[in-house]
Amino acid sequence: MPDRLLRGWRGIAIFAILGVIAALGQAPVDWPIATVLSLAAAIALYGQAGSVKGAGKAGWAYGFGYFLLALAWIVNPFLVEPQRDGWMAPFALVLLPAGLGLFWAAAFALAKRIGGGALALAGSLALAEALRSFALTGFPWALLGHVWTEAPHAQLAAWVGPHGLTLLTALLAAMLARALAGGRARIWAGLGALVLGLLPLSLKEDPPAQTEAGPVIRLVQPNVPQADKWNADLIDVFQTRLLDLTASGDRPDLIIWPETAIPYLLEYSGSLLDAAIAAADGVPMVIGVNRQEGGLYYNSLIVLDADGDISDIYDKQHLVPFGEYVPFGELMGKLGIQGLAASQGGGFSAGQGIRRITLPGIGEVEPLICYEAIFAEEIAQGARARALIQITNDAWFGNLQGPQQHFAQSRLRAIEQGLPLVRVANTGISAVVDAKGRVLSQLPLGEAGKIDVVLPTAGRPTVYSKLGDWPAIVAAIALAFAAFMLSQRRSD
Repeated sequence: MPDRLLRGWRGIAIFAILGVIAALGQAPVDWPIATVLSLAAAIALYGQAGSVKGAGKAGWAYGFGYFLLALAWIVNPFLVEPQRDGWMAPFALVLLPAGLGLFWAAAFALAKRIGGGALALAGSLALAEALRSFALTGFPWALLGHVWTEAPHAQLAAWVGPHGLTLLTALLAAMLARALAGGRARIWAGLGALVLGLLPLSLKEDPPAQTEAGPVIRLVQPNVPQADKWNADLIDVFQTRLLDLTASGDRPDLIIWPETAIPYLLEYSGSLLDAAIAAADGVPMVIGVNRQEGGLYYNSLIVLDADGDISDIYDKQHLVPFGEYVPFGELMGKLGIQGLAASQGGGFSAGQGIRRITLPGIGEVEPLICYEAIFAEEIAQGARARALIQITNDAWFGNLQGPQQHFAQSRLRAIEQGLPLVRVANTGISAVVDAKGRVLSQLPLGEAGKIDVVLPTAGRPTVYSKLGDWPAIVAAIALAFAAFMLSQRRSD
């Protein structure tokens, strides 16, 4: 494809369509082969771009198509109150992919600048995905490496983390593109693609049989639609549902309610908390609730001990920009722009940072509230936690794509850390996942219910839990640098 074609709408459309195909690897479709083949085709076509600018346009179009489908769920929060927010949905659907596509545009342009080869693009694309995971508080949703969640390849996350999976995905596609392109290196490239594609199959394991040993945890999923959550006429209905599910069946060792399960501030939740304590009948609880302290508001998780006393509180520390707070709101408040700062009631305040909580009868666990589960690097280091506990309200994300992707990313956190995951969601998916990311029991989307599950044992500390993202990032930089040196040698 000549560079002049890349400057026109036809070339843009081709790369955008390839990007849409690549997004089929994400949940709920889960076709990683579509992602690899699409990326291989994009790499092969990009190599024919005659300029850095042309490569950048191709990368932007490819990224735009990818994020347009992968993040189509982004319209759902604006449709909860469509009469007020619905007009913003089309802008979110287009502007978010357009903005995220800039990261991929930079990757394609950089790869062209340093040599233009397939390996250069694999390295630069992995770096671009890492950059969007950290820049401006980060948004590591639908990373290229996430396409392997339902495949044996997901077990590699215990070694290389999400960015390592992304690098391996890009490298696999690059080798495949190189093998199909011909030339002297096609045999080695083909063998490399075969090894990367098939070696992880040896990591597949049968799901372990559950034992009766260990604490039993009750996951309560009330299934409250977001549009009805704050409806005063329905609050009693949903509260009764929560309490009935809490009190039914044999006594577990711990009961967990989802994010913002209580529709009042903690300070005004006395009657519902008393009812919850009575329904739990001496069983400790974890409850999601909003609270106020010192004029600031927090999205929180509280722990009630066997006596019904609050024994621990965790405040969400990684908030959703524009959803839970306005970026630079405090600065704008100081400049006289009122109502956007958290201290002026313009959203939530962040908690005191990454930390663990102690659950009665279980020990120290890693708390994650909703969005926090997508940040692999923000799992607390130090002494080994017993498990990951995530509470969330995925009703904001719709009924299909968003919750499925969120659940898939949460499962990767279990694999990366070698820890079991207990996930309790308002509308689903609530589940218990073992230290290999395998689902032992779950409540599906859109159903009210509860399940009692034995907490799986923790696995051994993983390589990723010890080393984090740096090995993958350094490997991506080294790959891009090696591609640059090879291009320089060929040009001499």
